[in-house]
Amino acid sequence: MNRRITTEHPLHDENGDLIEVGYATKPLLTYDRSRIRASKFRIKEWDYYFVGNRQKGLSFVVADNGYMGVGGVTVFDFEKRHKQDCQRFSILPLGGLNLPPTSSSGRTLFKKGGMLIDMEASPEQKQITIDIDNFADRKPFHAELVLNEMPEETMVIVTPFEKRHAFYYNEKVNCMKASGGYTLGDESVDLTGNRAVLDWGRGVWTYDNTWYWSSLSVDLPDGSTFGFNLGYGFGDTSAASENMVFYKGQAHKLGEVHFGIPAKNGRDDFMSAWNFTSDDGRLALTFEPVFENRTDVNLLLIRHDAHQVFGQFTGRVVLDDGTALNIEKAFGFAEKVRNRW
Repeated sequence: MNRRITTEHPLHDENGDLIEVGYATKPLLTYDRSRIRASKFRIKEWDYYFVGNRQKGLSFVVADNGYMGVGGVTVFDFEKRHKQDCQRFSILPLGGLNLPPTSSSGRTLFKKGGMLIDMEASPEQKQITIDIDNFADRKPFHAELVLNEMPEETMVIVTPFEKRHAFYYNEKVNCMKASGGYTLGDESVDLTGNRAVLDWGRGVWTYDNTWYWSSLSVDLPDGSTFGFNLGYGFGDTSAASENMVFYKGQAHKLGEVHFGIPAKNGRDDFMSAWNFTSDDGRLALTFEPVFENRTDVNLLLIRHDAHQVFGQFTGRVVLDDGTALNIEKAFGFAEKVRNRW
């Protein structure tokens, strides 16, 4: 468990097999779509961002899922327990969106139906421009954001599946600092100073799977950056888990984590308190939900059933050197998502 990748090399060999599986704290492996030996319909690529605080939030995504491309933007008002979102779709992009092979350089561009999402990446920053002619209630939407203070270390993982040539190559970039904001109609929201996360994913997924993911990116009361990436639920994780804590830009690897979602009448009770624990005893957090971002897209053979819950984390985390950090009402999110795709 927790096999660490330490050298740079291609993700796949010439036969389309993964050369190495495990985790890293830098994106050492080169993603080359041309080496994938799977149907273009099965290749999934996305760049997903969230930036916000306990009052307001903004998420946006560009995804090429083979059979369908997606551009999506969601505006959150956590105080009012309200969200507004807008999505546009393209049919059969099959890699035509040309998402970059790395998170640290390149341009991700989505244009469809009056929506523009333009994300430019460099090693020093991410620059984002979003324009939508008709967002909620036919209001125009505009966002200009720069994300900088790139962390020295990130969560990187290569996860295989039982099925040959199925895999997930993922990087989570936590604790980036935002400047800028957005306008929706007459409302302007400044997100300057808030922390952001990028979920950069490339892979060949099996048809039916469920994932659990939780993310946090904040400033502690003493000004130190703190965050985490927690997740499980799919693929063969015998080589490594994706569970990491980030403190002052440095990664601290955890073992297995359990989300402890409560149940009521035999069903997940997402809006009651969750209890996060790790098998190594280094993480114990209570998660108090504030708002559930519920999405259920059911197109018979294709379904996206998602419970993304925002709220406050309180508890204790232990770093690699034994230092214990007490976390008090830090705002983040946790989700359970099932996809048939």
